[in-house]
Amino acid sequence: MAAERDRSVAPPTISEVAAEAGVGRASAARTLGGYGYVSPELRERVLQAAEKLGYRANALARSMSTGVSHTLGLIVADIGNPFFAGVTRGISDFSRSRGFDTIVLSTHEDLEEEKVAVGVLMDKRVDGMIIASAAVARGEVAHIQDAVSRGIPVVLVDRAVEHLALDSVVIDNREASRRAVSHMIERGHRRIGFIWGPAVKKPITTRRALTAAASQSLWTDGERLNGYLDALDDAGIPFDADLVMTEPKTEENATAAVARMLALENRITGIFCTETDGMTGALRAVRSSGLRYPADVSLIGFDDSSWAAVMDPPLTMIEQPMLELGARAAETLLHQIDGATPSGKMHTLETRFIERASVAQWRP
Repeated sequence: MAAERDRSVAPPTISEVAAEAGVGRASAARTLGGYGYVSPELRERVLQAAEKLGYRANALARSMSTGVSHTLGLIVADIGNPFFAGVTRGISDFSRSRGFDTIVLSTHEDLEEEKVAVGVLMDKRVDGMIIASAAVARGEVAHIQDAVSRGIPVVLVDRAVEHLALDSVVIDNREASRRAVSHMIERGHRRIGFIWGPAVKKPITTRRALTAAASQSLWTDGERLNGYLDALDDAGIPFDADLVMTEPKTEENATAAVARMLALENRITGIFCTETDGMTGALRAVRSSGLRYPADVSLIGFDDSSWAAVMDPPLTMIEQPMLELGARAAETLLHQIDGATPSGKMHTLETRFIERASVAQWRP
């Protein structure tokens, strides 16, 4: 056995683990690196020696020698967003159960930060990437195509990118929105505000201009807007550009937009919010206007959470399967790491409409 060493000076090496276990360095390296054949008896001796010495493998060195890092890269728009936090947990839990660690980078919905993040993950030699991309146009996806061309499997989550033939794991945003707005219409509402639409520099006055702008926005935004328009069409309700928020997506802008819609001569009686910040902005505007929900204005939001259920009255919400989205994305990526060919398939999961008490019957 190896002599006692002062571990405060430097961490133990593979050679020292091999000496402690009484095996060759190559056998110790195969055991600790997770590649090649090692007999069960020898493997147990090496692992016991490594534990005794406090050995910790250098993941980067291991990946360089084996070509496998057992690490996934995840790029999300905002790790502070409860939705992305849930998706991240789903990915991390599933990947960990398969022996993979996850490196998470947040881009703040900034495409340039996303490009840097892809480069960082390639430098880390991750085995694959899951990306919630901010790209919306063909010319914005070169960084993802570069990763794919280098043999790195990539799966998209939450957002599809039409210019990339990659597997994506998403929800049926369009149907979820159509169902929510139809729920209000069935209760007599015809003036329904949409928070939020595509951000534009010039005011939009026509439906054609709005849908054109949406086609240049994030896929999720466009799909949710189309669901809103589908519900209006189904009910024969004419489109009104004054009822769609087209300012940049912030809580402050949502508050101002809802206040403006509530001040219209023919004001809104319902509000559909497609993200949490939009809902909190709407709630602020309703309260500031001296109105109450649902007596004066009805509300429906996306991304159900515990706070929505304890509001008074509790809020009707669309629940996304966050953990399942993450787990499915990780599963799809690991299949590709194992050698499966990307199908370019959109894996669509269902949402759940949770009806509570924030939508009232409207009687003009």
